[in-house]
Amino acid sequence: MASKNNTFEYGVETLTIGKALAIAKGDMQGVLNKEARKRITNSQQQVQEIVDNDRTVYGITTGFGILANAKISEEDTRTLQYKILQSHSVGVGDPIPTEVAKLMLITKMQALAQGYSGVQLETLERINWHIDNDVIPLVPEKGSVGASGDLAPLAHLFLPLIGLGEVFFRGHRYKSQEVLQQFKLAPIQLGPKEGLALINGTQFILAFAIKGVQRLHNCLEAADIIGAMSLEALTGTQAPFDARLHQLRPFAGTQLVAQRLRDMLHDSAIMQSHIDCGRVQDPYSLRCMPQVHGASRNAWLHLKELTEIELNAVTDNPIILTADDTISGGNFHGQPLALPLDYACVAAAEIGNIADRRCYLLLEGKWGLPMLLMKNVGLNSGFMIPQYTTAALVTENKTLCFPASADSIPTSLGQEDHVSMGSISGRKLNKVLDNLEYILAIELLSASQAIEFRHPLKSSAILEFAHDYVRRSVSFAEEDRIFADDINQIRNIIHDFSFVEAVNTYTSLAGVNLNKGYESFSI
Repeated sequence: MASKNNTFEYGVETLTIGKALAIAKGDMQGVLNKEARKRITNSQQQVQEIVDNDRTVYGITTGFGILANAKISEEDTRTLQYKILQSHSVGVGDPIPTEVAKLMLITKMQALAQGYSGVQLETLERINWHIDNDVIPLVPEKGSVGASGDLAPLAHLFLPLIGLGEVFFRGHRYKSQEVLQQFKLAPIQLGPKEGLALINGTQFILAFAIKGVQRLHNCLEAADIIGAMSLEALTGTQAPFDARLHQLRPFAGTQLVAQRLRDMLHDSAIMQSHIDCGRVQDPYSLRCMPQVHGASRNAWLHLKELTEIELNAVTDNPIILTADDTISGGNFHGQPLALPLDYACVAAAEIGNIADRRCYLLLEGKWGLPMLLMKNVGLNSGFMIPQYTTAALVTENKTLCFPASADSIPTSLGQEDHVSMGSISGRKLNKVLDNLEYILAIELLSASQAIEFRHPLKSSAILEFAHDYVRRSVSFAEEDRIFADDINQIRNIIHDFSFVEAVNTYTSLAGVNLNKGYESFSI
């Protein structure tokens, strides 16, 4: 549990991606302060006033969706909230990762705590209890069309509030009621509008966007380091990374990557050894790293900026301004995130595409490297077959790049006639990132093998550290072995962020900030 002074105040402070991830990890604790509690209570009282005065307000005294014109009596309004969670719990497929479900809870807390949704304080306190105690609802991965809110996933997320559904707790899966009884807690009795407020919103899309931003950032950082190692192994030149060149086409992502490559290659003995070799130009996958990696950086930045807007948005419906002033609109529509998620999907796939090309270059037996990165080939296949895997993964990623947001299927008998499919965009991005981590692992495996053929010459201190860090997990290959084991070992240090974090820590201790001047490109 986070210390008391390391807290975030829901509904009052601005939530960032970094803070959301810190709360999910337990390094920060989300709380409801006095101001937020007052807002929440006032909003709930305004909803009750609407019910008491029998005003016709969508979702409070009427049915939902196509049933918006069906009037609901005062005595049935509470029953309606219970039924909406039941009826909308239609998700299918495997459960989403518990961290993503926890992020859904955290982001819903931020949206509801702003005091425009009419929920009870008790309801928000129970949601926060789930977060603080890591009692995480089971949410199926499929079933949201990304408009009218992420209805099915959010319904499953909040079934435990009323004693239904399932949760993950201490590594096991339980019926929600079992865990509530263990803590001597009773189900919440939902008030008017609460069921609708809980299931309206973009928190499923948003949670996957948060993870996508975090994971893509890690892959982009790793790709620059690994690409620089491949360049060194292939005795490529750093001339195309000259700052003067990139000032003439000043895309921020491109300039950042060029700067990072210059810093990582600084004082490399390998680079100096072939400065007059006469080679005119390197292949694009080496020479154009700033342009290609940089374009993906720009796409990442766009996704990050829009995700942080959504993190602090109110996305349910209707919005309660006062008892006399409510707005029924479409803030639940996922299109604002669906489009950048699809764009980021392409950006992630392209990092894998160019990495695969560098893997191929490392195998050709040119520029002083042995063919297939092994001296005794014929008897050994060397590193030929790992590149088959990158080729397969790159192609799979290409098939995942069709934009889900380009499709729409009408629902609710045409009342909800255009939907975003952003839930699919978010899940798809994270599938591409799964594959990208393996592609980068194979390039890192190959580059680490190749760069040893340049010994006794040394690369820069930063890249030598990166190579040594890899060698803690995987040794140089003198002959064939089960390379899947090596790939998985290296993928693990990419996936858990330890490779990038270790390199960044080393550079920081050495007084080098690879991202200096580009702080917006950090989380």
